[in-house]
Amino acid sequence: MRHRAGALALCATLAGCMVGPDFKTPPAAVAPQWTQAAPNIHTDHATYENWWTVFNDPELNRLIQLAYAQNLTLLAAGTRVLQARAQLGVAIGEFYPQEQQIGAGVDYNQASQNGPSSLPFQKVKNYWQANLSSQIGWELDFWGKFRRGVQSADAAYLASIASYDDVLTTLLSQVADTYIGIRTLETQIAIARDNVAKQKHALNIATARWQGGVATALDVQQAKNVLAQTEATIPQLTNQLTQGVTALCVLLGMPPAQLQAVMTPNGQIPTPPADAAIGVPADLLRRRPDIRAAELQAAAQSAQIGLAKADLYPAFTLSGAFGTVAASTYRNKVIDVFHANAIEFAFGPSFSWPIFNYGQITNNVRIQDAKLQELLVDYKNTVLTAQSQVENGLAAYEQGALAVADYQVSVVAATAALRIAVDQYTLGTRDFTAVLLAEQNLYAAQNALASAQGAYATGLANLYTALGGGWQIRQGHDFIDDATRSEMRARTNWGKLLPPADKPQPPTPGLPAPQDQGPTIRAPQW
Repeated sequence: MRHRAGALALCATLAGCMVGPDFKTPPAAVAPQWTQAAPNIHTDHATYENWWTVFNDPELNRLIQLAYAQNLTLLAAGTRVLQARAQLGVAIGEFYPQEQQIGAGVDYNQASQNGPSSLPFQKVKNYWQANLSSQIGWELDFWGKFRRGVQSADAAYLASIASYDDVLTTLLSQVADTYIGIRTLETQIAIARDNVAKQKHALNIATARWQGGVATALDVQQAKNVLAQTEATIPQLTNQLTQGVTALCVLLGMPPAQLQAVMTPNGQIPTPPADAAIGVPADLLRRRPDIRAAELQAAAQSAQIGLAKADLYPAFTLSGAFGTVAASTYRNKVIDVFHANAIEFAFGPSFSWPIFNYGQITNNVRIQDAKLQELLVDYKNTVLTAQSQVENGLAAYEQGALAVADYQVSVVAATAALRIAVDQYTLGTRDFTAVLLAEQNLYAAQNALASAQGAYATGLANLYTALGGGWQIRQGHDFIDDATRSEMRARTNWGKLLPPADKPQPPTPGLPAPQDQGPTIRAPQW
């Protein structure tokens, strides 16, 4: 504990000696308000933590939870968080003596008769030699090299968490979109089958009238043509439905055969609420995980500039060696290696300075600076992209509601038109062309309504995803499941970084801490 306290005290003393820039979040273009505006859109602040519950669909809620618990892509992202946390421990360990080792050895020796230290009258003697040794080398963090390393690793660790949150947000959106798509296809298949029944009824009427001599065979063939076209859409829709189901199974981390146990077929398309709260554009900067990840990646790279610049200055090191040596020469014995007279040691400071580096260090600094600039541009672009995604989601939600309302009117009118056309054809006051046209119009209107309902629901799901909602459900949970934790602990000593499943998990960071307050010095995880 004494050397640990000394390291912390020394780091605190030299806190002002850090070369390289201190990271500050770059300014990004953020609109004061959204361009899309409607009476049902409110700018109230919200977290959107469980945004999918607004659909009031228990099956969607259950699928979301299953995906969070079982998705393999998310699990892989969780292991990357553990990698970053372990890498942070490596960076923190640099504050302590970088070289620490002990050794021991026993050698059997024979002196050379022709060596420079040999004497003509010296009798060659074979002897044993034993040694116990310890060495220590401690490069002082005079220029903040190691503190910058901790800053970079700490920001990279938080960036890995933000990236995990981004994967989680995307996963929840994909589950909702795929589920809505499945329900939309199921509805369209049901619509097609219902229209097949209506068209078969019209075909029977045309066949009866033709057999009765009051209609021609043309009516019968036209009725069969329309019926066959409608029936042909069912296999196509069924194929799309199968693809949607298998895609959902991948998101849920389960084989297709198990989906029937968690999802009932032929459900309704989720219905969005009439109103939505979206906050203001500035809220995205802290809520969107991809924006946080972009900012933290830039912060990690900023510290790399200071780490590279430190190589331009001399490195000061405290080094020492302590040990014992004994040999079976003269009256000595190998066992004397444990006696006080066998002790030897050396301690002292040293420094190294790569003066003639041929511009390599300077160019490395330039490389790190260029990488930082790239990430700063990426951050600004991520902010702009996030705002555009929200605007697109708003448009899809608002216009989707209008489209659904219009198609509902269209379906009502098309249903009435078909009923009238069939009645008039049965009475002989209208030809069969009106019936065919009414059948096609009804099927098209019903199919378009189902598509619009699906797009309306998907638009709201995409809007909430663009607002950065959903990742909050991981707070209070670990990044990997119990089975993976047990498997990793069986292979490797993870210590406190990966506690057993039966012990409470440590809190995980959410929003990033300010990056301009200097690094946090922690004890390494042994």
